[in-house]
Amino acid sequence: MAKNEKINLGENVSVPVHVGVIMDGNGRWAKKRGMPRKFGHREGAKTFRAITRHAKALGIQYITYYAFSTENWKRPKDEVDAIMDLFEKYLDEVRDFIEENIRVRFIGDRTRLSENLQRKMASVEEDSKDFDSMTLVLAINYGGRDEICHAAKTLAQQVKEGKLEPEDITMDMIERNLYTEEIPPVDLVIRPSGEQRLSNFMIWQAAYAEFYYTNILWPDFKGSDLDKAVIAYSERNRRFGGV
Repeated sequence: MAKNEKINLGENVSVPVHVGVIMDGNGRWAKKRGMPRKFGHREGAKTFRAITRHAKALGIQYITYYAFSTENWKRPKDEVDAIMDLFEKYLDEVRDFIEENIRVRFIGDRTRLSENLQRKMASVEEDSKDFDSMTLVLAINYGGRDEICHAAKTLAQQVKEGKLEPEDITMDMIERNLYTEEIPPVDLVIRPSGEQRLSNFMIWQAAYAEFYYTNILWPDFKGSDLDKAVIAYSERNRRFGGV
C-alpha cells in the first residue's frame, strides 16, 4: 500500500475515531504450522505494520494495540524473552511510521521493562510528538485494572498532601490520570482468534465501545478484515446508555 493512499468504503460508512485491537492468536497460528510460538509473534508483528497503514488509509485517527498485558508475564520465560526481543527489534522499525507523520505513544507500566527498551520507547515518543496524521498507541505491560489502580493512587496521594478533597474527585479527574490522557475513548474493539473477552484491555476507555470478533488468527488478519469490522461498526446504532 502506498504511504499516502486513501481508502473510501462508501459515503454511508462511518469510520470510528479510535480502534482498539487485541492481537490474539499468534501462538495458535504457529502451533498449527508446527513451529514455536515465537514465530507466531514475528508474523503478528508483520500484520501489525500492515494493519496500521491500512487504518491510516481508512481515516482512523487513533489505533491502540494490546501488545503485552500485565498478565503475560505468566507465560513461559523463553516466550516472554522472545517477545521482549521482538519489541526492541521492531521499535527500530516503528520509526518508519514517523516518516509517515504518525505519532507513536506507549501506555502501561514501563518500570518492569528493560532500560534499553524504555529508552527506545521514550525516544520514539519524543521524535513523533508533533505528528498528527494518526496516533499509534502500543499497550506494553498494560492492564486496565492496573491503570485504574495507578490513577487512584495518584489521586489518593494528592488527597494525602492536602491538594485535593475526596468529594472533589470526578470521572474527568480520573481520566486525566489514566495512561491514555488526551486519547479519546475507544469506539471499536477488534479481537481476532475467536475469543470473546476483553481480557483487561482498556476497561475504562471501552465502556461504550462496540465489539467485533472474528475467528481469523491475528497473523492472518488482513486489511479487508479491518474493512469488514469498520463496516459492521458503522451499521450499529450506538446509544451510549440511551434509547
